[in-house]
Amino acid sequence: MPRPVTLFTGQWADLSLAELAPLAKAMGYDGLELACWGDHFNVQEALQSERYVADKRRLLEQHGLQCFAIGNHLTGQAVCDLIDERHKSILPAHVWGDGEAEGVRRRAAKEMQDTARAAAKFGAKTVTGFTGSSIWHALYAFPPTNQAFWNRGFEDFATRWTPILDMFEEVDVNFALEVHPTEIAFDIASSQRAIEAVKGHKRFGFNFDPSHLGYQGVDYVKFLRTFGPRIHNVHMKDVWWGKGDGTVGVFGGHTSFGDARRFWDFRSVGRGMIDFEGIIVALNDIRYQGPLSVEWEDSRMDRVHGATESAAFSRRLDFKPSARAFDASFEK
Repeated sequence: MPRPVTLFTGQWADLSLAELAPLAKAMGYDGLELACWGDHFNVQEALQSERYVADKRRLLEQHGLQCFAIGNHLTGQAVCDLIDERHKSILPAHVWGDGEAEGVRRRAAKEMQDTARAAAKFGAKTVTGFTGSSIWHALYAFPPTNQAFWNRGFEDFATRWTPILDMFEEVDVNFALEVHPTEIAFDIASSQRAIEAVKGHKRFGFNFDPSHLGYQGVDYVKFLRTFGPRIHNVHMKDVWWGKGDGTVGVFGGHTSFGDARRFWDFRSVGRGMIDFEGIIVALNDIRYQGPLSVEWEDSRMDRVHGATESAAFSRRLDFKPSARAFDASFEK
């Protein structure tokens, strides 16, 4: 069967799940990738209440929706980050606590362990998310940055995330890092280094999102072929680049999304520059059978219009791999 088309709910958290579920079905989706903010999925309530889990499942089923993955990007970001006032606005109150940086990181790590347990209880086999990074702030190598400095960042990542990944292993759930600027891994090279840092931990994999690779100049199809067995979830998200007025570069110029001066910006799926045909071929080649999860972000377009056309685009584009060679009929 073609892969299910789902919607990541992170950008829809202003709507209750009771409002979003029927809307998602009407827009053409088979399921939801539930974000751990808004009222879509609460980790602690899921762990503490059988009724909470049953009610969430029942709500999805009433609207003919499935759930293959839980997304906890916001809390994951705080595990390795250098904490500042921006984190308070994205973290649950019990994770932020008094805001003392190391305490926030430790509570975030525990919450990610709890997310693994909650996902298992809910029946989801994947948690998507971020890791944060203690070295992202030094991306541009000045003052001069040597490999020992970078190594310390990957060591910090391994120290903080290995116990989290061990919990994922204990409950038979995969963690899928969305490779993304500001994370420990943001391209192919840093993804390989992250895998090495956690000694190839079997539960560490990737949520493939081509939009974050394309504008960097990273070969996103090569990413799939490089990490095939570790691709646990796929985000359908588009982007264009080289479209600004020449005053803003790839680093964004401290402008907001949707600013016409920007060198790159996210687009509704099928309206940017990502080669989704090549992605589907590669997904078939690596035998990925998970969902195609639309993460809809386009500052210039009504989101219901955009998410509806994105579901249709993804479904139209996808196809089953061949079960036989096209020239097999010539054999005698």
